[in-house]
Amino acid sequence: MRAFKTSRIDLAMFDLFEDSGRNLQQASVMLHDMLTEFPDRSGLARDILLAEQQGDRITHDIIHRLNDSRHGRPPLLESDVYELARSLDDIVDYTEQAADQLGLYGVEATMEQAVALSSVLVSSCEEVSHALRALRTSSDLSIHLVEIHRLENEGDRLARDGVASLFINGIDPMTVIRWKDIFESLEQAIDACETVAHILEGITLRRARRG
Repeated sequence: MRAFKTSRIDLAMFDLFEDSGRNLQQASVMLHDMLTEFPDRSGLARDILLAEQQGDRITHDIIHRLNDSRHGRPPLLESDVYELARSLDDIVDYTEQAADQLGLYGVEATMEQAVALSSVLVSSCEEVSHALRALRTSSDLSIHLVEIHRLENEGDRLARDGVASLFINGIDPMTVIRWKDIFESLEQAIDACETVAHILEGITLRRARRG
């Protein structure tokens, strides 16, 4: 019997990408709230961990559907699906890492640059979430992608300012090391948003070439 190759497109994969967008957006908001009202809302670290675990489940579901042809053909190139899912998961991972470090390092008070970085992360995640929703309808993503790149540059500047302030103020060396780690995690979460933007740009260009 000749093998049957389905022409059905697995549109549910778009649902999972949108779920991922909402999840990472919620995680970023919780981290911002945690830093803004630290240490009063340090308990949000647990909720962020749950969001990270939810992100893992969504990523697993995407990869599972990618490898199971019974669901239909993926709506994007398999390589794009994999890289997009992995990069979205990275955003939540780094967000959770920053939240965990606040408790792990026994931080007693936050820094204004960390709050500012978390605000940039929230905005970046909002743009990622908007872009993922537009992906389903092949809408123009450029306004979201340009903003993500702008925010990444802003995040780089804030991270540099934050690290520089640690040395200017003559803070204890161990505190410097801890806050450098936290700044790095926040910056990596924002960088992961830009990685998502690069992947979405590639998808957009390929769609345009197909007409």
